[in-house]
Parts: sequence; C-alpha cells; structure tokens
Amino acid sequence: MAEDKDSKTEQPTGKRLSKARSDGDVPLSQEVKSVGMLTAGLVVIGLLAPMVATDLRGFLSVFLSQPDQIAVDPESIRNVFAGIIGQVALILAFPLAIFLLAAVIFNIIQTGFVFTPKKMRPKLSSLSPIAGFKRLFSVNSLVEAGKGILKMLLVGSLVGVFIVPTLSHPDKLVDQGIVATMHEIHEKIVLILFLVVLIMAVVAVLDLIYQHKKHKKKLMMTKHEVKDEKKQAEGDPKIKSRIRSLRLARHRHRMIANVSKASVVITNPTHFAVALKYDIDSMAAPIVVAKGVDYLAKRIRQIAELNDVPVLENPPLARALYATVEVDHEIPQEHYKAVAEVISYVMQLKDKIAS
Repeated sequence: MAEDKDSKTEQPTGKRLSKARSDGDVPLSQEVKSVGMLTAGLVVIGLLAPMVATDLRGFLSVFLSQPDQIAVDPESIRNVFAGIIGQVALILAFPLAIFLLAAVIFNIIQTGFVFTPKKMRPKLSSLSPIAGFKRLFSVNSLVEAGKGILKMLLVGSLVGVFIVPTLSHPDKLVDQGIVATMHEIHEKIVLILFLVVLIMAVVAVLDLIYQHKKHKKKLMMTKHEVKDEKKQAEGDPKIKSRIRSLRLARHRHRMIANVSKASVVITNPTHFAVALKYDIDSMAAPIVVAKGVDYLAKRIRQIAELNDVPVLENPPLARALYATVEVDHEIPQEHYKAVAEVISYVMQLKDKIAS
C-alpha cells in the first residue's frame, strides 16, 4: 500500500542528502542573493560612484565644452561612438565585476560549490500549463508574495522617512550649488541603501532558515525507505546469510579434503577432532589442517580412518588445539612438547607397521 506524506516521519539519511546535493537539490534563498547584490550596490554607489562619475565627466566634457571640434562625417562619427562605448565599458567594468563576484560569493556561501549539469537540462514538465497553475497558487508562491509585499513596505517606509522631508523643501536644493546638491543626494541614497541592506539581511536570515527547514521536510523519509536504504547499504540479511552458509560449506569441504593428507588426528574422543599435518623437511611446526566438534569431528575421524590416517585420543590436547589454533595456522609453542610426543609416536607406529 502506498504511503502518504504524513508517514514520512524519519529524518533524511546522509545518503539521501548526498544524492539530493549531487542532483543540485540544495536549500537556496533568493533573499541572500538579493542581499549580496544590494551590498555590491552599496559598495559601488558609496565608494566607486564618485570616481566613476568623475571619469565619465572628464571623458564626456569634450562633447559639452568643445562640440565644434567634433567632425561630423560618417567615419568620424563611427569612431567617436566606438570610442565612447569602449571607454564607458572600461569605466563600468570594475563595478559590474563587483556585482558578478557578489552574486557568485553569496551563492557559494549558502550551498558551497555545487555544479550539476542535470539542472541545466530542459524539463518538459515546466512547460505544462497545469503545473504552472499549481505553482502559481502553491504555498511557496504565497510565501514569496508575502515576502515581496513585506520588502515593498519596508523600502517604501524608508523612502518616505528619508526622501519626503527633502522633497518638502525643494528651495534648499535650488539655493545650493549643483555639486552640493549631488553630494547630498548621494549621501541620502547611500544611507537608504545601507538601511535597506540591514533590513534585507534580517529577512534573508529568516528566509534561509525557512528554506533549510522546507528542504529538510521535503527530504523526510518513511520508515520503509530508511529500512530499504539500510538494506541496500549493508546487503540483504537473507543473501548475506546464504553467502555465509556457502562460505562455511566450502570451508568444511576443504577441511574434509585436507584430512586425507593429515599426519595425525587428535580426538576428545567423540566431541572434538583436530587434524595435524607435519613434514620435517618443509615445515617449522605442525599445522592444523582441519578441526571440528560433534558431527564434524565424527566426519573427520571417518575420513581419517578411510585414508589410514592415525587417530589418537588426547582430550586435553584436542580441546586446547581446537580453542587456540585456526585452520591453516601453525600450533603455538606452548603445545610443541605435547604435539611432538604425538608426532613421534605416530612415526614410530608407521615404522613398526612398515617393518
């Protein structure tokens, strides 16, 4: 049965968050980018605008003070306009670079460096009128509209507080010189922009918190999804159990095959069985080639008897070797003496049988 959204009660896992990030699905606040652009505007208008205005005035003064020196033939006019465009572009290049840099920096501050070509692919669903209608009347659209109205009210209030008093006494602007008037207007614009940046910064912080909560809520998972993801990460328990069974079966089969090549089998006599192999010319110490308890011990004894491998009862040694030595490992030094006695007895027995 399909699970509805209310059943998504589990926090998103690291894998879910990582996949969303790789798909370009990250919490992003447009208000933070707006604050970045406004801050760049404040820097440009507050610090660079006077210098840019001075450069433009110096460049354009020739058109105002000496217009008679400008040739009016087509070629000269083309050269003049080309020079104007190039010079103006050069003067405005640095301010525009500040705006571009601010947009990039404030984007990276929010999400880090995320490059997802998948986001650039066109989606046919975005062309659907029904989908567009749903987006238009969605909760997100209402929130964005509310933020827009709030920003308009705040900015409008600032303009009313700082600009209306100035406009109510226009005679002050007339009485003073043009330079002083421009300077006063510049100060008013910088002050208003500074206050707008402060207010928008508060709005941006609140919006960023909202975007993070909305993004996290969107990625919430059901308990079934968490269980499936864990199963994929760790593997299906049934499959893992089957693999362990197959490995154990292969291990037992290999042990049973090694019993026929053993030098001796030491038993408990019925509960434990440990098969040892020793070659005086090629081995530094005897090696455990098989070991087992109960049914497997019985099977080891049967294979040993079928292949004429000596089976000796030594309960303490059998239990000690079973507990301390793994298959295909040499016996430890503390068992050298006891095993040596067993090996010596087996060799004497073989010599006696051979003679």
